[in-house]
Amino acid sequence: MKKLYMIALLAILFANSLMAQKGPEKLYYTVPTVPESIKFGGETIDLKRADRYERMDREMIAFSYAHSVTLLMIKRSTRIFPQVEPILKECGVPDDLKYLMVIESNLDPEALSAAGAAGLWQFLTATGRQYGLEVNDNIDERYNIEKATRSACKYLLDSYEKYGNWMTVAASYNAGMAGITGKLNDQKADNAMDLWLVEETSRYMFRILTAKLFLENPEKYGFWLEKDDYYPYIAPKKTVTVTDTINDLATWAKEQGTDYFQLHLANPWLREISLQDKSHKVYKVAIPR
Repeated sequence: MKKLYMIALLAILFANSLMAQKGPEKLYYTVPTVPESIKFGGETIDLKRADRYERMDREMIAFSYAHSVTLLMIKRSTRIFPQVEPILKECGVPDDLKYLMVIESNLDPEALSAAGAAGLWQFLTATGRQYGLEVNDNIDERYNIEKATRSACKYLLDSYEKYGNWMTVAASYNAGMAGITGKLNDQKADNAMDLWLVEETSRYMFRILTAKLFLENPEKYGFWLEKDDYYPYIAPKKTVTVTDTINDLATWAKEQGTDYFQLHLANPWLREISLQDKSHKVYKVAIPR
């Protein structure tokens, strides 16, 4: 018994010795490298200037360590981008403007801000209606990915015609054209990146640029995902054209071979259990697989 006790004691002492040699594990936090420049919408943006470097550095650090938000953006991108990219191309808007949408909504199709901005592109009610979207309690096309993207393209192109550079266009999407035009005139500037702006809009431009870096090359910034980790885009089984009221979408969904939950996921612009269409307007309802 004494011999066994001595063996156990020696084993404990040996283990403690190893732990003492190893010591506490150290955590290391790295800082992502800010590039000297970045291409956005076909325009080269110089990031070497001290203020631009620090503003970009701040957003890259935030993206690096806000792990859950950044991961969800990356995972959702494979579902949302295939639906948006063809529309941007068709409308003549640079593909990079999809990263504005990333910052607006974190790629959540049902995002709703405290100010009432809704959908991937975060249209306010008045702006959505101004750009052709139907917005009411029953139908809210700010949540219709195709229609909201087309309306966003109209806004972006109107803004580009006014300002002639895409970063100023991006700033106007956040602060409004009237607000940015006033700042440009007051400060005798040509580009929103050279303006003294409220923090939200000032950071907004650099957050868009950071989203481009991280979503184009997540591994470079420490986000390693397997192919199966990404959320897939599954095209609808079919699209049904509706020109009349549907009083019970749950029953109608069953008739189409699905259920109300799946129908709403595929058509978040349907905001109630019915579709009211007294004027016989044409709606296209996606039927999920």
